Amino acid sequence: MNTTPSSVAVTIPAEAQYIDIVRLALYGIAEKAGFSFEQLEDLKVAVTEACTNAVLHAYGSGQPGVIDVRIDLDNQGIRICIKDDGNSFNYDHTVQQFVSHHLKSLNDVKAGGLGLFLMHALMDNVEVRTDRGTEVILTKRIGRKEEMA
Repeated sequence: MNTTPSSVAVTIPAEAQYIDIVRLALYGIAEKAGFSFEQLEDLKVAVTEACTNAVLHAYGSGQPGVIDVRIDLDNQGIRICIKDDGNSFNYDHTVQQFVSHHLKSLNDVKAGGLGLFLMHALMDNVEVRTDRGTEVILTKRIGRKEEMA
């Protein structure tokens, strides 16, 4: 992996059909950095969930908006920031809801609301800032599985 930090920024309309642009950029960058196939899939799922949440919840029905995505890569791993300027939410309350999912069967979990749960399960670190809009910061270290072997 390159030891020089690098960044790529993409701004997309907050519409579902543009999320693939972010996924393609992320895949290209992470694949060249040496992430395994499994890690690439985890990254794509987590980023898709974060972007989808912004599309569905940040801006009112029919209200235009954008999603800013920045992908930072260094010798430790990858950091993806997904930011919108739309409506925010009570992150602490949401975290409490998905912590309780560990005690339920899949039949008892309602559809929707699992995006943050998946992000936490797939990434090494997840930060959520909700002071102005919402910013989700996803971090994945490269080669974590290989280091543990």
